[in-house]
Amino acid sequence: MSLDSSSYLNRELSWLEFNQRVLEEAQDPTQPLLERLKFLTIVSSNLDEFFEIRVAALKQLVENRSDVHGPDGLRPPETLAAIRTRVLKLFADQYSLLENTLLHELSRQGIHLRSIKTIGEKRITWAHEMFLRDILPILTPLAVDPSHPFPQLLNKSVNLVVLYTKPGHQESARHAFVQVPRGIPRLIPLPSEDPTQKEFILLSDLVRYFVSEVFPGTKVIGAWPTRITRNSELYIDEEEAHNLLLTIEEELQKRNRGAAVRLELSLDCPVEVETYLLGHLHLSPDDVYRVAWPLNLTQLFALTEEGRNYPELHDPLFTPTIPTSLPAGPHAFESIRKGDILLFHPYESFQPIISLLEQAALDPQVLAIKMTLYRTSGDSPVLNALITAAQNEKQVTVLVELKARFDEANNIAWARKMEEAGIHVVYGLVGLKTHCKVLLFVRREENHLVSYLHLGTGNYHPRTARFYTDFSLLTARPSLTAEVATLFNVLTGMSEVTHFDELLVAPFNLNTNLLELIQRESANHRTGRPSGIFIKANALVDKEIIQALYQASQEGVPIQLLIRGICCLRPGVPGLSENITVQSIVDRFLEHSRIYVFTNGGDPHIYLGSADLMPRNLHRRVEVVFPILDLELRRQFLEIIVPGYLADNIKSRFLNPDGLYRRHPLPTGSPQHRIQAEFLLRYAPQSASIPRITPTMGPRETQESSATA
Repeated sequence: MSLDSSSYLNRELSWLEFNQRVLEEAQDPTQPLLERLKFLTIVSSNLDEFFEIRVAALKQLVENRSDVHGPDGLRPPETLAAIRTRVLKLFADQYSLLENTLLHELSRQGIHLRSIKTIGEKRITWAHEMFLRDILPILTPLAVDPSHPFPQLLNKSVNLVVLYTKPGHQESARHAFVQVPRGIPRLIPLPSEDPTQKEFILLSDLVRYFVSEVFPGTKVIGAWPTRITRNSELYIDEEEAHNLLLTIEEELQKRNRGAAVRLELSLDCPVEVETYLLGHLHLSPDDVYRVAWPLNLTQLFALTEEGRNYPELHDPLFTPTIPTSLPAGPHAFESIRKGDILLFHPYESFQPIISLLEQAALDPQVLAIKMTLYRTSGDSPVLNALITAAQNEKQVTVLVELKARFDEANNIAWARKMEEAGIHVVYGLVGLKTHCKVLLFVRREENHLVSYLHLGTGNYHPRTARFYTDFSLLTARPSLTAEVATLFNVLTGMSEVTHFDELLVAPFNLNTNLLELIQRESANHRTGRPSGIFIKANALVDKEIIQALYQASQEGVPIQLLIRGICCLRPGVPGLSENITVQSIVDRFLEHSRIYVFTNGGDPHIYLGSADLMPRNLHRRVEVVFPILDLELRRQFLEIIVPGYLADNIKSRFLNPDGLYRRHPLPTGSPQHRIQAEFLLRYAPQSASIPRITPTMGPRETQESSATA
């Protein structure tokens, strides 16, 4: 099937439209105020990563004079120009919302973000004393002169570029830098006589106001905040690396010093200073983004944490349900053996998975535990349970993905700790990231061995499990446990067997089987049998899959896609994709689960997994997409979960052929459906009546971009 470039949407611009949908949540006046602020900071966090990875890659192509272009036909310089136009609009909308709406609304609620210039003489004196006592000893001025070269400013750090002169010297003004310290809170609470009012200043404002204290004996002309974003991709030749762990550690040291790709400046920074910075950073004026105060919006996330005493400004608290189908203690394995169990997170708690692992670590009948680990929390009970299991002389094998982006250092630390505890740690296959989520237990029961299996769509990360929608399948089906055991043998290098009947495993059979499943729906439609496709994923980029979906649409197969982030398919084009609809839901919880449903002539195939429809997932990662075989669980998907997602008319946007997303207007009198709220009532009905403070998380964890999910 040959298609021209107009049939595809640009990947990078599609991602920016996803970030626009995140911004719309911040703009939504029906959202609780501090949730709006949270979404505003997530937009900035997402953009940081976008520049670190995607823009950096495009700039490298330009520097290498590569003429490569994507399916959409845009070449790297054209894509970069389009990105700049779109990002400037995002920045403008962000700062307009902050200045004209959110800060005013926060003030009305007694939460104030002050400019240090406005706090009054008495508190200026207090701030000066605090600066001298708690901040100044940390600061280090970095002069630039013949004996001091331009410093290596760290990635995403806020630095003050300072112009100063020395009395009695005739030369022109000199340059210096002061990094705003990273190890202390970005928000500084001000003393207040009114306990109902919370007032804060920014650390960067404090350092800027008193920066002359850092340069005694000089005359400071001015100081302006700057922020540099650098290329943060790791470049590793695994075939040449003798020790992958040490090689990645060495590369991590370079991440903060990669090539600059973006320069953010305050609006009042002089043009001469901008020119000076561009020359040393090897950037062009098109790489400069001037923004209003404050320079880095991600630091405002701390305001949402300070607002914990304002429950009415947050989403209603909820407590995930502890499912009765999986009892704690020794009876858990018995329950799994009786029948497959499905958990729907975060509505149903992830704690039963942790408890099962902790029970297995102590259970004398459990002989072996095998697990893949892509991301987890820094204080992970998962890892503690694995270490306990090893100490109890169980055979524990953990595949740790050292290349999980931005979690490399955390995973290296855990890998070392596990190895010291006697766990057999492996790092997977050369050239492939291991992204699947599988956990296998081998248990002795009545003089024979029984295997139990957890298959998931999300990471073994207890904190994000409270904010990401994901599924966990617990099963003892021999057809599935045997194939996962085979997969572990492949991953540890002890087997080359790559044949799977039940599981769809990348890079072995996932792509081929998905294409066959799509083509089967076309064949069913031609013969008058029921046909249809529903796919829920984070991203749809792969050209071959898109072409297969176009072909099925042309055959008349109804196709419903729920793609949270990037979507390069152009729906609703006559003669090409008029039978395809694309929705995106951005709401309180990050839609992270992947669901694949094929009508199959009336006997639907339902699959869940960790894989998106991107070339990297289909060909350069180890992914597992697993079937739902239990009839009752299949019914839940076909009658409750999939129809529920498709019915959302509050947080769902529809992709138009022009690449933009729009909400469909509700006809008068039509019932409203906000599916995450409805799932909360269905799966965690007791949550609204139980007061509980949810754990706080950073912007990247709460609304992870499609680039890293």
